[in-house]
Amino acid sequence: MASQSQGIQQLLQAEKRAAEKVSEARKRKTRRLRQAKEEAQGEIEQYRGEREREFAQKQRTVLGSQGGLSSEVEQQTQQKIHLMTKSYRSNRERVLRHLLSLTCQINPQIHCNYHHRA
Repeated sequence: MASQSQGIQQLLQAEKRAAEKVSEARKRKTRRLRQAKEEAQGEIEQYRGEREREFAQKQRTVLGSQGGLSSEVEQQTQQKIHLMTKSYRSNRERVLRHLLSLTCQINPQIHCNYHHRA
């Protein structure tokens, strides 16, 4: 009976050691998963940073060319405004004289539908 009791005690101790090893393995697995998650998060952030830098570079390239177009359109607009102002100044007097001459020339005439009945 004593040997049976001793065998049972050994089995219980073996089960306890096995449970401890399983528990320790689970803890190691949890720690390793947490560490892998942190490493993956770091890699994701690094990749995101690289992609954002590439995007910003492409955006600067595209917007830079649009900025060039914008300045070119602005320059053309200023040139057209200058030409229109110059044309206005050079033709202003002539147009005013023409309008005044048309306004001041009065040629009284009887309207063709007017019938004088006497």
